[in-house]
Amino acid sequence: MTTSSYDSFQKRRLQSSYVSVVVSISLVLFMIGVLGLVLLKSTRVANHFKEKVVMTLFLKDDVTKKQVTDLQKHIQKQGFTKRITYVTKEQAAKIYKRDLGEDFLKFLGDNPLKNGLDIYLKAEYVTPEKMTQIEKDFNKNNFVAEVNYDKPLVELLTKNIQRMSFWLLVLSGFFGLVAIILINSSIRLSIYSKRFNIKTMQMVGATKSFIRKPFIWQSIKLGLLGAVIAMICLGFLIYYVDKYIPTLALLKDYITLGYVAGGIIFVAFFITWISTFFATQRFLNLQTNDLYY
Repeated sequence: MTTSSYDSFQKRRLQSSYVSVVVSISLVLFMIGVLGLVLLKSTRVANHFKEKVVMTLFLKDDVTKKQVTDLQKHIQKQGFTKRITYVTKEQAAKIYKRDLGEDFLKFLGDNPLKNGLDIYLKAEYVTPEKMTQIEKDFNKNNFVAEVNYDKPLVELLTKNIQRMSFWLLVLSGFFGLVAIILINSSIRLSIYSKRFNIKTMQMVGATKSFIRKPFIWQSIKLGLLGAVIAMICLGFLIYYVDKYIPTLALLKDYITLGYVAGGIIFVAFFITWISTFFATQRFLNLQTNDLYY
């Protein structure tokens, strides 16, 4: 084989190695992106349902409008309050009439309902423990006759969300491990083909950091290229999902998309850097005779 033919063969082999690394990284990062999207979106959906839970304060009949306004302002300033709505007994009667399909006031005569404040809490406060504590605090208020909320619903929401979060974290850990193994293996195979070059550079006096630097930089570039390809594929997937399931509003959720894109880039950078560092370190520490095995 002539020198030019050998160089051409080596060049094609190197390009093939680079392509396999980029493809491996792209596939793994695409899977991580999908999982990250599911994880973040499920959290936002869970928080959306949590913030629909209402805690109603039924007020005593002798509470004046000014006292109601002052109480409303006080509650609005609390860290757990998402929003608050004042519902008069007349408005409550209309709601009951609509839900029941008949006017119950005709049978009772007087309106037995009370004026109330509907409090919608922030998602992180919608747990059985925190809502029980908030209920106790409101029961001490002189203006409040009764505190009411759907306790079974809160317990069910909390239990199901915890279970879902646990399995999503387990799945994330599994895919994270798979990502590290696959990308690390691809990079190690790529560097393995250059092990003699590494040892030659070391033998002529090059320092370990000097030898590692171009390998790390090359791997990072391949990793970022894989990240770009993964994000393009993920973009097509998001587009079609948003087209057929518009209620998820994926394309308008810029925060979630930003987190996913940032996560993909970070994973691509970190794993390629750390994998290349240890792969080159391994060959730098080997004896010349060991390179043949």
